Amino acid sequence: MANYSRRRFLEDSLLAAAAMAAAPSGRVFAEEEKQGTSAADKLGVAVIGTRGRGQGHMNAFIGRKDTEVTCVCDPDEKIGRQRAEQVAKKQGRRPKFVRDMREIFDDKSVDIVSIATPNHWHSLAGIWAMQAGKDVYVEKPVSHEVQEGRSLVEAARKYKRICQAGMQCRSTKGTIAAIEYVHSGKIGEVKLARGLCYNPRGGIGPRGIYEVPKEVDYSLWLGPAPMGPLTRPRFHYDWHWQWRCGNGDLGNQGIHQMDIARWGLGLDRLSDRVLAYGGRVGYGENEAGETANLQVVIHEFGDKTLVFEVRNLKTGPLMGAGVGVIFYGTDGYVVLKSYNGGVALDKDGKEIEKFNAGGDHYDNFMKAVRSRNPKDLNGEILEGHLSSALCHTGNISNLLGDKIPVSEIKKRLADVKTNEDTAATCDRVRQHLRDNGLDPDKTRLRYGLTLTFDAKTEKFVGNEKATAMLTRESRKPFVVPDPDKV
Repeated sequence: MANYSRRRFLEDSLLAAAAMAAAPSGRVFAEEEKQGTSAADKLGVAVIGTRGRGQGHMNAFIGRKDTEVTCVCDPDEKIGRQRAEQVAKKQGRRPKFVRDMREIFDDKSVDIVSIATPNHWHSLAGIWAMQAGKDVYVEKPVSHEVQEGRSLVEAARKYKRICQAGMQCRSTKGTIAAIEYVHSGKIGEVKLARGLCYNPRGGIGPRGIYEVPKEVDYSLWLGPAPMGPLTRPRFHYDWHWQWRCGNGDLGNQGIHQMDIARWGLGLDRLSDRVLAYGGRVGYGENEAGETANLQVVIHEFGDKTLVFEVRNLKTGPLMGAGVGVIFYGTDGYVVLKSYNGGVALDKDGKEIEKFNAGGDHYDNFMKAVRSRNPKDLNGEILEGHLSSALCHTGNISNLLGDKIPVSEIKKRLADVKTNEDTAATCDRVRQHLRDNGLDPDKTRLRYGLTLTFDAKTEKFVGNEKATAMLTRESRKPFVVPDPDKV
């Protein structure tokens, strides 16, 4: 679809049509037949990206009776072969190892593709997999830019595939109960939610030109991202803090809490307006990182506001939460302090309810794979796209701003009309800088542009530069298709 103005109206009918889709390219069996199935009856899983999160993906599918990991894929041959050996020992059958994911899409032993690559590969890998008739579990953020996330959603619709976003909190019973509590009205009317990523991290070392590990096929690793030298000391993981492949902690850890905040506010679209301020401070002038490690993002949705805060320097909690979400009601608060839940508080801060229970996001995914009904998914790909895109538009606002003293930021915020107490939040930012030995009157942060957004077209209004940043040109042959060309 090139014109998205009717997307939300048509979404339920599209999902209903997908519920009648054909089974995956291999085998599928009924829920009641799951127990005691033979290897030939199991659904084959290919895991793409095998380090941190990828190892979790492999263990999840190995631990099930209805799935078998038949392929592991990683452009890092050393780690990929190590993971293949680990899988062989755990499940008793050796998976095939490949470096190039394109080799697995025609593989008839693969029914499901589970994607745990760096961010810049998430959308394209998912699109290619669904074009090949596979169901997909894709890690967060589901995109590196807004438009490719929409392309991923449109691919799921066109090819009638089951596609789960890796936002595990959508399946934890404690978080579900807390959101239901917010929606019940027991803390009154809720017009403000605050997501927190208070996640202390050190710098990543000096910027320079470094050698890519010899076991890595660098072109395959980069895929659709621009070719260029390695400019950070550590190859793996630290890509999160450089724009070419990462989205900062807003799009790394923060996507989980951004999603919960949007979910609790009952919002099924992108924001009408976004403003962000922040920067990278405290690591030295020549540090290789580029993304903000101190950031505040304000999203406006009509009469509701979603605020997000990122802090990677040493910091204490806010209302008991470090990595979490706070919902502000007229009669109390709900504070989520972990993936598994949190507490409800009255206006005086007294605990009135507690939420704490886990869940299995992979099991929820497999339920939908068996039923062929995407409505069974807790983290259907549209939810992943919307929450990922809120991180991206926040970063775009921040990047387009100018660097000014924090004292000047507070003055500018006085003109911002919002449910948020912008002065109090800015004062907490100032104190955070002091706590880390930085002078808030000398430290300059980037104060972003206030950008108006059209949630129907998913484009900024009146700012061509910002709209251009919703996508980027892919490096051939790793081309992410436009949403109307998937």
